[in-house]
Amino acid sequence: MKPSLRLYLAAPRGFCAGVDRAIKIVEMALEKWGAPVYVRHEIVHNKFVVDSLRDKGAVFVEELDECPDDRPVIFSAHGVPKAVPAEAQRREMIYVDATCPLVSKVHIEAERHHAAGLQMVMIGHTGHPEVLGTMGQLPNGEVMLVETVDDVAHLAPRDPDALAFITQTTLSVDDTAEIVLALKARFPAIVGPAKEDICYATTNRQAAVKAIAPMIDALLVIGAPNSSNSRRLVEVGSAEGCAYSQLVQRASDIDWRALSGVASIGVTAGASAPEVLIEEVIDAFRDRYNVTVELVETAKERVEFKVPRVLRQAS
Repeated sequence: MKPSLRLYLAAPRGFCAGVDRAIKIVEMALEKWGAPVYVRHEIVHNKFVVDSLRDKGAVFVEELDECPDDRPVIFSAHGVPKAVPAEAQRREMIYVDATCPLVSKVHIEAERHHAAGLQMVMIGHTGHPEVLGTMGQLPNGEVMLVETVDDVAHLAPRDPDALAFITQTTLSVDDTAEIVLALKARFPAIVGPAKEDICYATTNRQAAVKAIAPMIDALLVIGAPNSSNSRRLVEVGSAEGCAYSQLVQRASDIDWRALSGVASIGVTAGASAPEVLIEEVIDAFRDRYNVTVELVETAKERVEFKVPRVLRQAS
């Protein structure tokens, strides 16, 4: 007989509105212009999604100079520096910006504060595409990046009384709050966003993990290693007391030996992981256990973002 296992399925989980919109943009662009359509950087951080779109005719590149002038190019959901669309315009390319509207909101904040004479502090991860895109909205030197509370102590702004801060949208809510406190303690005049920059999907998925953490012996987060919001879910699970909190891309990545003897497990997914991969993981558990699935829902998400007008007209 199979051993019994109680599986707590977190909700919300998986695709957010920004990811869903970005994928639709690539699919609609292929319908409108045919293959190939070029995409600068992974449209979202998930190998399964990227491979699926590649099979349909999308060509993924890292830089704009890898794209021909006569084919459409799409900018990823993470956003791009201002120089990228400017270069696309100079080359008279057809381009579609799939930047998540919540990332665009941060870009607008940065420009508004810059116009008011404030130097920016960005809380984020070095080298992440979203951070590169956001910092690239302003001239060099106008955005200072901090990753940790310790980084705050080493900031050297032009004017300590003329600062504002923004954040990457996919950070740990708790870790970011600590950094914000450190910024406000050192720079009491610093200006923050009118509404928190960490997006609703990141916040909701972390809250769902916190809700299931007391019930489980282990947590599996379905997502890509380069997905910031997925990695944060693993960290939240560990911080909330899960002795085993791991990231897996697919069911084939599950370490069954490490889960030996586990009676209850939590399953969630980062914002760029499709539901089909979650179902694949649940099916893998059913092959080995007598599974009872319990949904733990902490919020309902009804957010939807429109695709750009050029594609709406095409459809």
